[in-house]
Amino acid sequence: MTVCMKRHIMMTVCVLVFSLAGINSSSASTHTDPALIAADVIVVRPACLVATIIGSVFFVVALPVAATSGSIQRAADALVVGPANATFKRPLGDIDALVDF
Repeated sequence: MTVCMKRHIMMTVCVLVFSLAGINSSSASTHTDPALIAADVIVVRPACLVATIIGSVFFVVALPVAATSGSIQRAADALVVGPANATFKRPLGDIDALVDF
């Protein structure tokens, strides 16, 4: 083999190794347990909705203090946006995603 051909083969192998290094070795399961979906619909979603409503009330009460300290966005995210995202944007049956909100 010529030196040029060895370089091409080595370059191809290196590119292939680096491109395959970013591929996940396992994929997440798209199958969700029906019991988790039922528990989410019956218990978790209503609880998140109640948390959104109660958080909104606390946010309105805390708004003057948050305005003076300059932390309105942090208070809104913690008290209203997080519970609202957990209620309305989270995939059905994905209970583990509650930790992120």
